[in-house]
Amino acid sequence: MTDRLMLLDSASLYFRAFYGVPDTVRAPDGTPVNAVRGFLDIITRLLTTYEPTHLVACWDDDWRPQWRVDLIPTYKTHRVAVVTAVGPDIEVVPDPLEVQVPVIRQVLDALGIVIVGAAAHEADDVIGTLATRATLPVDIVTGDRDLFQLVDDASDVRVIYTARGMSNLEIVTDATVVKKYGVLPTQYADFATLRGDSSDGLPGVAGIGEKTAATLLAAHGDLAGIIAAAEAGEGMSAGIRSKLLAGLPYLEVAPTVVEVVKDLDLDDAGSRLGPLDDRSKSDAASLADQWALGTAMTRILDALDAAAAR
Repeated sequence: MTDRLMLLDSASLYFRAFYGVPDTVRAPDGTPVNAVRGFLDIITRLLTTYEPTHLVACWDDDWRPQWRVDLIPTYKTHRVAVVTAVGPDIEVVPDPLEVQVPVIRQVLDALGIVIVGAAAHEADDVIGTLATRATLPVDIVTGDRDLFQLVDDASDVRVIYTARGMSNLEIVTDATVVKKYGVLPTQYADFATLRGDSSDGLPGVAGIGEKTAATLLAAHGDLAGIIAAAEAGEGMSAGIRSKLLAGLPYLEVAPTVVEVVKDLDLDDAGSRLGPLDDRSKSDAASLADQWALGTAMTRILDALDAAAAR
């Protein structure tokens, strides 16, 4: 069997678990553990369905880095505002989830699942770095379209897209991106820059939507080519040219915000899934008792045993 590395966009998954499992699921001391149990079940399903031999839980050490905010002040602003509605797209961590994040880390550690983060960077940047330098085929598990920019059939990097739910996972390849958006994965960051993304607080270029962005990229290759054509007054209508020229201040900084970092100094040693030693099994059992993780822990232990046997 071919070795395969799976990279988890951890926050994306534990937010999904939190909102997908009732908050009546609690430990004996009353602490909610719905996100913990749901997250374990998500990992179990992924291990069973896609059979990775290596696994990394990629972490948001800083989910809204100041250097990105300095470039685009609206970056993820709506996610830090005081909100009256909550959901998987809101990253202001609700108190019942916040108390579970340390437990999630404890459990992952006991299970021998490597957690990797980087100061002043998002999990996306960790994923970008590990996927780019990997010598194995890579599965990126996320509900974030931004990571479509990493899809690469030639290097066997694909996204397992969770936006439609864990029962309706989508494998995203080069052909998927082309079919959905009319651009190659290598063009996706430029496409997102032009179009904008309200979920990330990226305004885009006013008047440039998905179809126009895709048409411009088809004609000019990349953002640099589009800007050069606009400045030269060639290959586009006067209306599109004026919109692009008006958006130049934004276009000068947005690519740095949108493109994931691919050159972080990271240590993902120990990502190969292996059998748990007696101490780890004991730690996992203690955590399962303390936090009432029950069959969720049993299932992931079985899945890890199966992975170790591959």
